[in-house]
Amino acid sequence: MSSSTLSPALEVRPQPSAPGSPGAPGASTTPGPGRRAARAARRRGNWVLFLLLAGPNIALLLVFTYKPLLQSLYFSTLQWNIGSSIARPVGLRNYMDWLSASSTPQIVGVTVLFTLATVGGGMVIGLLLALLLNSRLKLRGAARTIIVAPYVLSGVAVGLLWLFVFDPNFGVTSALLQALGLPSPDWYNDPGSALTMVIIVYLWKNAGYVALIYLAGLQAIPKDLLEAASLDGAGKVRRLFGIVLPLLGPTTFFLSVTTLLSSLQSFDIIQAMTKGGPLGGTTTMMYQIYQEGFTHGTAGYSSAIATILFLVLLAITLIQLKFVEKKVHYS
Repeated sequence: MSSSTLSPALEVRPQPSAPGSPGAPGASTTPGPGRRAARAARRRGNWVLFLLLAGPNIALLLVFTYKPLLQSLYFSTLQWNIGSSIARPVGLRNYMDWLSASSTPQIVGVTVLFTLATVGGGMVIGLLLALLLNSRLKLRGAARTIIVAPYVLSGVAVGLLWLFVFDPNFGVTSALLQALGLPSPDWYNDPGSALTMVIIVYLWKNAGYVALIYLAGLQAIPKDLLEAASLDGAGKVRRLFGIVLPLLGPTTFFLSVTTLLSSLQSFDIIQAMTKGGPLGGTTTMMYQIYQEGFTHGTAGYSSAIATILFLVLLAITLIQLKFVEKKVHYS
């Protein structure tokens, strides 16, 4: 018997879907009240976890960073001496006084020279040290510790130690220069020599940090890539400039930001070694903030200088993030 002769009672008909099941007529695709409540509870739990983990850090930033920053902005508009109960609003007068002061060009020049020398010199020295530490050396672990150790030392202790090294009569540098038949500079009384001395000490202390970060970047470079370039006939110099340095772009960008900010805020070594002298030869903007605020007691004027330095740091950082980072290639 053919299928066309089947009776209507034997025909297979599709069963209607149960009400509320997927595909049923009139079934809603929106989550039910129970599912919405579960999602809301999950979101609340995530926010609670976020506040537990990040809340203490946010509170510390608000109390010890942003609150002092806002207070400094307010104090910069006042004529106020530390310890005085009287503060007179003067608007932007403190800013105008600093911009028109005769000592400002020298202080800005010292700041720029110190920053360029310490940032540029530190990057070059740190990279060379990192390349050396990344090679196969005997006692490589001990060498890494020795190079990085000065970075964790107190800046005041480092400055006091190097005062003996640069002593014109009994210091090591004086003895070495005399052995070479060269006169020893007057490190303490000549402004140019004093600034050079401070720069050398700063580089000695902070080069280990740059070397450590660069070393981490070097170890992240795939060895297969360097081996392939070597098989293609690329020498060490070509591999360095063609492969290593481009791949270290993110590391270099990070170090350029952090070392620049650190250099512009350097204080401890200058205080320990020269106290801004001689004749203002080592007085940077950061050290002038200390002098005006805690030596002369002019808190309003000191706050204005601090605000100017903050704006300079902010502008440099934004420029680096906007223009320099575009040239960095992330692998």
